[in-house]
Formats: sequence, C-alpha cells, structure tokens
Amino acid sequence: MAIRNIRELGDDTLRAECKEIKEMTPRIKELIEDMFETMYEANGVGLAAPQVGIRKRLVVIDCGDDPLVLINPVVLETSGSQTGQEGCLSVPGKVGIVTRPNYAKVKALDENMEEIIVEGEELLARCMLHEIDHLNGIMYVDKVEGELMDVDYDED
Repeated sequence: MAIRNIRELGDDTLRAECKEIKEMTPRIKELIEDMFETMYEANGVGLAAPQVGIRKRLVVIDCGDDPLVLINPVVLETSGSQTGQEGCLSVPGKVGIVTRPNYAKVKALDENMEEIIVEGEELLARCMLHEIDHLNGIMYVDKVEGELMDVDYDED
C-alpha cells in the first residue's frame, strides 16, 4: 500500500469524465487500498480516483460506520435538502456552504464486483454525492453558495 499524491483544484484530471471499471484486477485492488490509506492520512471521509490522478469510476468513503467501496456508482434516488459546510481534499484549507439532497440511494459494485445498493442520509448522502460528482468532473466549488472560506483550525 502507498499514500498517493492528491491532485488539487486546477489539475485537469479533476475535471475529466471518468471511465467505467470493467473487471477487478490486481491494479484496481491496489488502487482501492492506496485510496483508503491516502484518505485516512489526509483525515478525509471520502476520496475519488481522479483525486489521485486515476480517471476511473471508483470512490472510497468512510463516514465512521462501515468503509465503502463504490465502483461505477449511479445515483438512483435523492430527496430532501440539507445545507452545510463542505470541504474537499483537493481544495485544502477551504470550505464552502453547499446545499445537497439529505437522502441518497446509490447503486454500485463493491470490491468483489457484486452489485450493492447503498442508502444514506445527512453526512453519508452528502459524501456519496460529493464523491460521485468527482467522477463526472464536478467539484463542490461549482456548487458553493457564496465565497469559499478558510478552514478554522482553532483547537477547542
């Protein structure tokens, strides 16, 4: 496993449409492990393959419950609304206010290439939709209401 470099806003890879993953290979397995390690090292809750320079439809998420691997994810359903601060490992030191659905239902393949349905509310919904946006070249800064703000690192 290895920690990969996280691409930052301005890198063309972050704005590219990603390609579907057709089969699980040793390289994809290694990528999944590397993405989790990279995300944890950066204190993130989600990471999409284009953020580490790979134009594949793959995201990893860990909002504190069970870590998720979503391969070729498709949003099936959303509802409700939530507005809150959002950040991104590809836009370090910044946050912005973003409104997203409060509920999301996503179909994807897991690391065994078996179909799964994941439903989430609040943080999980926000995280899934944020990461899936990355696979389509969309970043949260495109949806920010108002200005980006500096992250407040005050220690309480």
